[in-house]
Amino acid sequence: MSAGTADERGTLARIGAEQVLRATGLVRSGQIVDLGMALGPNTPVASHRPGMMRFMTRDGGDYAAGAKRPGGFQFAEDTIQLPTHIGTHIDALAHAWHDEHLYGGHPQETIRSTTGAQRCGADKLGPIVTRGVLLDVARDREWDRGEPIGAEELEAARATAGVEIKAGDVVLIRTGWLGRTGDCAEAYFDGEPGLDITAARWLADTDLATLGIDNFAVESIPFPDGEVFPVHQFLLRDHGIAPIEGVVLDELATLVDGPFLFVGLPLALVGSTASPLNPVAIL
Repeated sequence: MSAGTADERGTLARIGAEQVLRATGLVRSGQIVDLGMALGPNTPVASHRPGMMRFMTRDGGDYAAGAKRPGGFQFAEDTIQLPTHIGTHIDALAHAWHDEHLYGGHPQETIRSTTGAQRCGADKLGPIVTRGVLLDVARDREWDRGEPIGAEELEAARATAGVEIKAGDVVLIRTGWLGRTGDCAEAYFDGEPGLDITAARWLADTDLATLGIDNFAVESIPFPDGEVFPVHQFLLRDHGIAPIEGVVLDELATLVDGPFLFVGLPLALVGSTASPLNPVAIL
């Protein structure tokens, strides 16, 4: 596995051979459920980030204009440009910190505009193949922007699902927000329901590998008075939990009955603060 040391992978280092074997044994039907958002010009993106851009370096117009086609061979190629925090993605541990140090005690000076994140970058995350569990807090109600989801709600969803969270699991949390607002960037990014600090502590105490959620920033927005991204600070800097954001969970919620095999492969983007992800659940 190409990844960083435990102090750069954080809780993802809890995934070992035992967790992989346990997870692969859960496959029964072989059905694959795509949990990732499609990436394209219409993928919703926060207003402070550019959207995805595509540049065709060879297309059909070149041949119409007389480009050579040796042996009759023709081809198309393109280049894309996109923010790493777009669509379904996983935050690297270099994404957020406080008190001048990243997770693992690495100083903030290890992140430079010229070199990227020399510590805790996306290239340190490594493959994620482990057991997944779904906590569907939107099963019986709709959550509005700014509403905090606490430990009590997560525990109730766990009990309803009849699952036990084990060390090295990926815990997926469905709020319903992406399914209800994802077609409109303005609505999707206009605040969100999300986890509060009690929920973050509850999750950290389970010894999970990481969590995934169907909103864009994990926590409830607007923030509590006087705070800015308290859950990000708690998860990333204090506990080494690299969250997955923008996970598509509505279909999975109609199909899943217990734990499942979860697979997500971050791109080894050297020095990046996040990586686009196309996770799947295999039932």
